[in-house]
Amino acid sequence: MRALRWVNRLHAIWACLSPPAAAFTMMSDTRVTGSVERGRRLAGGDFRFAGISLSAPGQDIWDLSMPSAEFEAAVHGFEWLDDLTAVCDLHTNRLAQDWTHDWIRRCRLGSGAGWTPELTGRRVLRWINLADQLLAGQGREKSDAFRRSLSAQAVFLSRRWKATRPGLPRFEALAGLIQASAALSGMESHMRRASRALARECRSSIDSQGAMASRNPEELLEVFFLLNWAAAALQAAGQPPENEHRAAVSAMAPVLRSLRHVDGSLARFHGGGRGTVGKLDWALANAAVRRVPRQQLAMGYARVAHGRTTMIVDIAPPAASANAHASTLAFELTCGMHPLIVNCGSGKAFGRKWRMVARTTSSHSTLDVEGYSSSRFGAASGALGEGAERTVRAPANVTLERNAYDDGTCIVAGHDGYRGRCGLNHWRTLHVDPEGGMLTGEDVLFATSGDGQKRFDALLSAERLDGVPFNIRFHLHPDVEVEMGAEGRDVSMLLQNGEIWNLRCPGDVQLTLEPSVFLESASTSPRSTNQVVLSGFAMEYSTRVSWIIAKARRSDRVIPGEELASE
Repeated sequence: MRALRWVNRLHAIWACLSPPAAAFTMMSDTRVTGSVERGRRLAGGDFRFAGISLSAPGQDIWDLSMPSAEFEAAVHGFEWLDDLTAVCDLHTNRLAQDWTHDWIRRCRLGSGAGWTPELTGRRVLRWINLADQLLAGQGREKSDAFRRSLSAQAVFLSRRWKATRPGLPRFEALAGLIQASAALSGMESHMRRASRALARECRSSIDSQGAMASRNPEELLEVFFLLNWAAAALQAAGQPPENEHRAAVSAMAPVLRSLRHVDGSLARFHGGGRGTVGKLDWALANAAVRRVPRQQLAMGYARVAHGRTTMIVDIAPPAASANAHASTLAFELTCGMHPLIVNCGSGKAFGRKWRMVARTTSSHSTLDVEGYSSSRFGAASGALGEGAERTVRAPANVTLERNAYDDGTCIVAGHDGYRGRCGLNHWRTLHVDPEGGMLTGEDVLFATSGDGQKRFDALLSAERLDGVPFNIRFHLHPDVEVEMGAEGRDVSMLLQNGEIWNLRCPGDVQLTLEPSVFLESASTSPRSTNQVVLSGFAMEYSTRVSWIIAKARRSDRVIPGEELASE
């Protein structure tokens, strides 16, 4: 790692000594949306990056004592520029200008922690996109320094993009290089090579169905956004994108539509959140790909949309990555503009502890056995990159049968993630009616083979006679108000638009309300919420639990457009 930093530093010094671009040839018109809440918090001196919060009102961002390498990287990546400019007032605009020009002064000749290819690509994209705001009223001297710094960063990217990890970091580096090559005179020679390199990365990281190996919906969105950003820059410069580049965009668009709830948010799986508001809309409109969402699996997920309700289910093993979650057969349910059943989300923004908790099966709306996860995480050979455990054991067999009937859509899926521990497989049936007002579910634990039955018998006789405990969890969105029924056999869930949904379980299991958390990067901290838990014991080779989530009362305050849930 130290050797890599020195190599980057030497290339940065070389780049800073190279002849700068003579002028800007164009400005980006890409729509980048930030968070007004985060922008105001940042302007007030509340610095929250990489799960760490520092309160330093009135302090320059570059004078902070960086508490971790991840915190420092987030600062040097300049994504916070999106948040400051989203506020759009005099104070935040001045901070964006001052902190940007202060970076130029402090980090010239390759100094500072920001000279890595992925951070440089991320930074260059934002500087060019927001150049008008960053240079307004700054004078000739600062404008020239800004142009010289961008030129040096473009040269650095041309030399060091290959040093990034494949996937999102490399897409960031190459998209930044393409944007800089298109925006700065004298940098055109880098554009063709960068475009071809981006096409090769599309071919290796995105399959023919538009999926990425990480199975992270938000990462897919970020890459899709970068590819559209790069395509717009290439076209503006009179250089059409390569065929592989265009093919990747065309293949990814219907996948992203399939991973999107009716409220516009992405399904929260495998380290991904809901996605930045407006980013997917801009990218889809810019891509001009009109293909409808997939009916078959999209990146390992099944989507069902009826009436004003969408359900997205994870029906595949997790990837062998440091951000994968043990979420096989978990689902999310959204009713109009209001999420109802969710997964806890990604804990990455709140530190390593929360990130590891969020990866467990119990943090998802599915069944866990004895509190164990359906996939296991641990150290693996090779560089982990993100500095966390990779998936070392996952379900070997995941099956799916999907059928559309007059009375709705039925999904039957199963996996063998618990077979090694207790000999049991998990099967889940989910049926959504045509109006989207009822989800009928059944979870089954059963031993399918003689070996599984022997393992199950041995576990019972050796450790317990009352059966193998299991929990079926339904994590609720924090905006849902929940109340237990009088007899303890059902719960009522009130959405903000006035709709009431009931969850009932007629079987011989215990229904309880327990605390949960909702992890969302836009929030200042993990949000408290609730989960409905159905708890029981598997005492035989086959144990079945049926449950129903049904709309008890329709809202009188339906937001216009909510009824168009099929998209």
